[in-house]
Amino acid sequence: MGKRDSSILYLVLGIYALMVSWYYNHSLIILLLTYIFWPVYLFYELFKGNLAHDMWRQIPLSYFK
Repeated sequence: MGKRDSSILYLVLGIYALMVSWYYNHSLIILLLTYIFWPVYLFYELFKGNLAHDMWRQIPLSYFK
């Protein structure tokens, strides 16, 4: 059961990385690269500071408004 839980988390974080990428870039090429290398991209955005100041929550909410 533990492996199944981690695979769902992996999928959710991958979708979140794609949402962040599209929010900042609006480029299909970068979106494709993010799809392939999403863990690296997500760490890059965290260290760059693009998810600070409540943006980590505002980005997903912007898709559902």
